Amino acid sequence: MIPHGVQVFVALESIDLRYSFDRLSGLAKEQVGYDARSGALFVFYGRRRDALKILFFDGSGMCIFYKRLEKGTFRVPEAPSPETKHVEVDEAMLDALLDGIAVEATEKSSVH
Repeated sequence: MIPHGVQVFVALESIDLRYSFDRLSGLAKEQVGYDARSGALFVFYGRRRDALKILFFDGSGMCIFYKRLEKGTFRVPEAPSPETKHVEVDEAMLDALLDGIAVEATEKSSVH
C-alpha cells in the first residue's frame, strides 16, 4: 500500500479527525511545509491517539487512509523540542507506527 521511496511526515500535534481533504491539505502546508499534492504521505493523529488519518495524492486525486486501533494507542515519536511540529520517518517506521509499535528516531528519520 505504501509507495516505495515516498516521504512520510508525521504531524506531532493532534487534530480533530473529522477534518477531511481540504483542512488536512491545509495542515500539511502549515505543520509540515509541503503541498499536499507533493506525493508525500502526511500522518495526523486524533487527540486520544487511537486513530489516525493519512493524506496522500496518488497522481489522480487526493486520498485519505483512516485507521482506528481496537486496543491501545498509536505511539507517536517524541518531539525533541516544544516547537517541533512534525517528524519525517521512513517506510519501515511507518509500518511499525501503523501497527501501534513504539519507534525511536533514527539517523534515517529527521525531526523538523
